[in-house]
Amino acid sequence: MRNKSVVTEAYQIQIAVELIELGARLQLLQEETALSRERLLKLYKEVKGESPSKGMLPYSTDWFMSWSPNIHSSLFMDIHQFLVTHTSLSGVEVLIKSYRLYLEQISVSGDEAVLSITRAWFLVRFFDAKMLQSTACSECGGHFVVHSNELYVDYICGICRPPSRAGKTSKRNDALGRLVANPAF
Repeated sequence: MRNKSVVTEAYQIQIAVELIELGARLQLLQEETALSRERLLKLYKEVKGESPSKGMLPYSTDWFMSWSPNIHSSLFMDIHQFLVTHTSLSGVEVLIKSYRLYLEQISVSGDEAVLSITRAWFLVRFFDAKMLQSTACSECGGHFVVHSNELYVDYICGICRPPSRAGKTSKRNDALGRLVANPAF
């Protein structure tokens, strides 16, 4: 029988609970904690009251390049890199703190979170694997997520130069919602 530290196990459970509350998928929990799959399933059901989602995780760097996901991913990565540089947090702890700060910033702006904790985790892994990087916008100076090993001379971000159809669908849906709620509109 192995000797297990109760403190270490409690810490692993605390991390798993925080990730579950943030909406983490089971695969992320398995990767970031030392708890067994069976233990994580029980914990997930206890915290969420339901079984975890099944299916493959989203695995593509291209998702982070479209307009809205790029802006949200860039905000998250700026927060993440700031915390890595200026705190003693690392690994899953900095992921959780960065994601909480991202959610806080999004709620202050009145926007909806586009980036899930699972996508944020993949984003960090893509940066660590040097598949994605950050580059500065030549107009606003902000740093944005881009593919690695491509030339970005005079890069202009999606905020400074949004695509022609950016945000059209939500405005259209809002207008339709007002129309349905108030037909005299």
